[in-house]
Amino acid sequence: MDDFETKALETADLKPKCWFRYVDDIFIIWPHGLQDLDGFLSHLNGINNSIQFTMELETNNSLPFLDLLITRNNDNNFNYSVYRKPTHTNRYLNANSHHHPTQLNSVMKTLIVRSLRLTEKQNQNYELNNLKIILQQNGYKLHQINNIIRKNLRHKHSEKNNVNDDRRVLILPYLKGVTDKIARKFPKNEFRVVFKPYKTLSQFIRTPKDTIPGESQGVYEIQCCDCSQSYVGQSNRRISARANEHKLAIKQKICLHH
Repeated sequence: MDDFETKALETADLKPKCWFRYVDDIFIIWPHGLQDLDGFLSHLNGINNSIQFTMELETNNSLPFLDLLITRNNDNNFNYSVYRKPTHTNRYLNANSHHHPTQLNSVMKTLIVRSLRLTEKQNQNYELNNLKIILQQNGYKLHQINNIIRKNLRHKHSEKNNVNDDRRVLILPYLKGVTDKIARKFPKNEFRVVFKPYKTLSQFIRTPKDTIPGESQGVYEIQCCDCSQSYVGQSNRRISARANEHKLAIKQKICLHH
């Protein structure tokens, strides 16, 4: 994508005022009008047939980008808040599920830290109050939520992350009353114990449904149309996707012989 990005911007007749990309999501500010914006989109989609973009314009001066909602003010400055898709169900790991308390706390902490980082100060109270309602619906206690909010308001999250932790990491499957006792046997200054959920019955039982042909990974064979030879390959992705790449290589004359 770096090469594509460089070529796209260098060869464009009109350029965006700013261009921010995260993987394949791009946020731009376009000062040249909607008609030329359509032309810029066509320019991007004409560079590589396998890289195609769709476009979303701001609505009511607001535009979502990743999990951020960017709102343009009348003075052309921006306000920021947390974005949730309309289909978002507000369902998170339930506090009553069989997980170690540190994992349950991390659910609350992740959502709270995200809100504090992304939301403007004038919108933080609204967002945090909304989070309190959502987390309580998922079984978390209000005093636990408030404790984590207070801790993260007092201490900058980034400063805590910059502290080097040279301890060895020990990963244990979490079984309440068993592995948490085992973890206490290891010196805290030497080991950082991380708990993971143990496998459930559904993870051991194979799916009863037949796999859709071409939608799973595996070994495949492609027979040559002009002779008796064949090509055998292996893919960790969907076989149908790998087959499309072979077809594209032939169309672009990347592969002319075997």
